[in-house]
Amino acid sequence: MNVTELNIPFGHFHTYCRIVGAPSDRPPLLLLHGGPGSTHNYFELLDGLVKRAGRQLIMYDQLGCGRSSIPDDQPELYTAGTWVAELANLRRYLELDQVYLLGQSWGGMLAIIYLCNYQPQGVEGVILSSTLSSARLWASELHRLIKFMPEEEQAAIRQAEQTGDFTTPAYQRANAVFMTLHAAAPATPQSPEPLRRVKRGGEVAYLTAWGPNEYNPLGNLKDYEYTAKLDQIKIPALVIDGTNDLCTPLVAKTMFDHLPWARWQLFQGARHMVFAEQTAAYERTVVDWLMAIEN
Repeated sequence: MNVTELNIPFGHFHTYCRIVGAPSDRPPLLLLHGGPGSTHNYFELLDGLVKRAGRQLIMYDQLGCGRSSIPDDQPELYTAGTWVAELANLRRYLELDQVYLLGQSWGGMLAIIYLCNYQPQGVEGVILSSTLSSARLWASELHRLIKFMPEEEQAAIRQAEQTGDFTTPAYQRANAVFMTLHAAAPATPQSPEPLRRVKRGGEVAYLTAWGPNEYNPLGNLKDYEYTAKLDQIKIPALVIDGTNDLCTPLVAKTMFDHLPWARWQLFQGARHMVFAEQTAAYERTVVDWLMAIEN
């Protein structure tokens, strides 16, 4: 499969970009990874979409992680505005006049901010994968999930939240259990290579923009509230999540209910990385949605 890698200038920095497949008459699918700071690596599991969907895949590492610039000495750069500017810069550089967006987790938030605040031209549709439109609802739902954990683990999380100390061994263990239940299990030697690969994660970007963990949005995205703005997204949308996801069915349905032209696909038994756990079914869902729009 044809893969092109390049570094795209972005001000004083650069954005690493990976393009899979040859250009076609169908708009490419531009993938926005989570975190902030998770890197594009896991999206390589979707390379099969090039053939199945008949179009290029374009993925990149956002500023602050992976093979892109990591200006951790300037954490004030790690804001939604910076990452939107990087996305717009990438589209201009690659001349992506027409494109579909697929945003997973924080990447879906980035897509929503981009679409609602900037009304970009040429975005033909958007896939919102295990993401959110409200930081308040996200925190509320995740705290509801915490209540299903053993009391000892709940207590460790409560104490960390009360003291602001997220470094204790008890909290670290409890948070690891929570993330294994609802995000993903640690990679093993049997995991696909993109999940096992050593990466430069964006810890500073994540802490600065989001917070110490998934259920405490204390960073500069803490006031992210876009549910009431979703009716501005007047392009086809596909909402995807799993029953065991950080993106709970209520979070997903809230987005689905407010989007003017949306389909919602819930994957039984899947956690936060639906595309990694049920790759074939995920790809079928994306391809069917694209075909329904384009045919």
